[in-house]
Amino acid sequence: MNPILIVEDEPAIANLICLTLGQIDLVCLQAHSGRQAADLLDSQSFDLVLLDVMLPDVDGFSLMDYIRPTGTPVIFLTARTEVRDRVRGLQLGAYDYIVKPFAAEELIARVEGVLRHTGRRSTLLQVLDIEIDPGARSVKQKGIPVELTPHEYDLLLTLVHNRGVVLYRSVLFERVWGADADPSNRTLDTHISRLRRKLGWDKAIRTVPRIGYILEVDKP
Repeated sequence: MNPILIVEDEPAIANLICLTLGQIDLVCLQAHSGRQAADLLDSQSFDLVLLDVMLPDVDGFSLMDYIRPTGTPVIFLTARTEVRDRVRGLQLGAYDYIVKPFAAEELIARVEGVLRHTGRRSTLLQVLDIEIDPGARSVKQKGIPVELTPHEYDLLLTLVHNRGVVLYRSVLFERVWGADADPSNRTLDTHISRLRRKLGWDKAIRTVPRIGYILEVDKP
């Protein structure tokens, strides 16, 4: 698998994108100008380019003329919200156009979608002893299918995408049940208990008192 190239002139934003995509095990390289991006594209291959429009030298639209012959898929990631800008980006050959600010989950979903569509990444996620197929929303453990409810599946996927990170109860509620969910009830704890039982992950999914839960992939 080749790395993802992030073309963004603000290092703080580029670093945030790298951290976000690191949650799904993607390696990123950064370019903070169009010329630096062109040099990197000359020297190696990338599975995807996340491209800002407003760069200090060559703008992202002009850089598309340089990227297109390489066959590398592009997602524009920019603060420009005008419809004509979105249309122009897509007409130039970009696969997608994401407007800043964006949610981490949206970026992950869009990136995974393009990588799957272009055949540059396996659709399967493997963590500990399970295999997840996001396209089919199915889970197997040591080759045996595991029956999960839709909310159990969404909760598992959220934990897997954020493995090693403590997730607040309110965050898990919002991502799995929506912003209007009530984090004071026992729904989350019940679903966590079911996941532990169905997967045998009593130690892997750890409760962090008064905060939330964490999936610890290094647990024996």
